[in-house]
Amino acid sequence: MKRSIFLAALATLTSGAALAQSSVTVYGRLNVSAERQKDGDTTINALQNSASRIGFKGTEDLGGGLKASFLIEHGFNVDTGAASGGAAGFWGRESWVGLEGAFGKVRLGNVGFGTAAYFATADYISMHNHDTGTSSDAFYLYPGAPLTNVIAYATPNIAGFTAEAQFGLKESTKTKNTFVLAGNYDAGPLHLGAGYVSAPTGLATPPASDSAKEFGVRALYEMGAFTVGAYYINNKIDDGAGNSLKRNAIRLSGMYAMGASEFHANFGKASNFKANGTTVDDSGATQFTLGYNYNLSKRTKVYGFYTQVSNNDNAIYSVSNFGDKFSSLAVGVRHNF
Repeated sequence: MKRSIFLAALATLTSGAALAQSSVTVYGRLNVSAERQKDGDTTINALQNSASRIGFKGTEDLGGGLKASFLIEHGFNVDTGAASGGAAGFWGRESWVGLEGAFGKVRLGNVGFGTAAYFATADYISMHNHDTGTSSDAFYLYPGAPLTNVIAYATPNIAGFTAEAQFGLKESTKTKNTFVLAGNYDAGPLHLGAGYVSAPTGLATPPASDSAKEFGVRALYEMGAFTVGAYYINNKIDDGAGNSLKRNAIRLSGMYAMGASEFHANFGKASNFKANGTTVDDSGATQFTLGYNYNLSKRTKVYGFYTQVSNNDNAIYSVSNFGDKFSSLAVGVRHNF
């Protein structure tokens, strides 16, 4: 009798364990272009890597609507094979573990440079090459990035609305904790987003109260073959010693799709800075990109673009550490797997 009870209990536990399903996916992107770059009076012919990466992600069904998940991602340069991108470490681009269910999703770990506010605003409308490489957004300041030691919570989808809060612990390396709040709303062809960041600047040492704050909003609308998007971002930076900087940035983007072809245009403008309430003349900049993508498949495309960043005399913006005026004419290939 006791043996029968034991076997019955073992069978019950075994059948329960069989309900737990797990999967692991290897994914990545290789994105590289041949470019003729002009930095001021200097011209360079180069192979340019654009945020290539390899990652592993997985889920396990724990039953009762509960799932465990993880993601680890490594960045590398296609042209040299060297590691690149993200915070220090092999899995610097992203590394986290989480639980999700009807309550939403909780993650613990490193989300890298892509905070929830960034994805809700700047990244969302950079359609031509996913905000990577020399045509990436020169005016987004990435406050709080890389965002490590993170506790993050994302709500379930409620009638098209989702929100995420991210809390980056300062531990012993920063002057304050980082807080990120973002929301997204999708209703058919209309896509809206907003983000807020409060983070240390990295310019001061404890116990200074330095801070970098950002508020941004974004809208994108699909009209058949046409897609148009825009964002507005306001930044305020305090160095902890009584000095403050403020500025605004806007960006407009458009895409026209025709079969496998995509035609792209992107324009951004950063306003003059205000330092301690006084406008700094000629501290603004503009950026524009014209691009063409041809989708060979759902995973592979070839593309070309021309991009230019123009700083005014007192401006400080750059793409990939280039100087006051930068331009590039590029052709490339991107493959996702």
